[in-house]
Amino acid sequence: MKLHNLPLLTLLFLLPVVVNAGPIEKIAELFKKGNTHEIAAYFSANLDITLMDEANTYSKAQAEMLLDKFFKEHKPHAVKILHRISSNVNYNYAVISLVTDKGKFRITYTLKEVGKTMEIIEMRIESEKT
Repeated sequence: MKLHNLPLLTLLFLLPVVVNAGPIEKIAELFKKGNTHEIAAYFSANLDITLMDEANTYSKAQAEMLLDKFFKEHKPHAVKILHRISSNVNYNYAVISLVTDKGKFRITYTLKEVGKTMEIIEMRIESEKT
């Protein structure tokens, strides 16, 4: 290998360090891990959750318990971001596909900037239709 390719090779190794994942990607990765507590850190004080066919407004603590129950019943294996809207700095929206041991689920979440952080204000979890 010639030495004139060394700067390019170095840049390729450093690229993942330079690129920061946004909140959409971070939350998707937390869903893949089934990390309820870390996902709940993004919850607003009250948020709208639709889980299968039940929709309600929950406090942050109630929402965390609901999501924890979901992960105990459905162990996650993989996640894929299907759609994202992050063009507005105050609102972000994502649609992900979560593969679990009991099937695939479509999860959507809306983030709103509160103060200097993005918080989940709405989340829907439904069986993915094939």
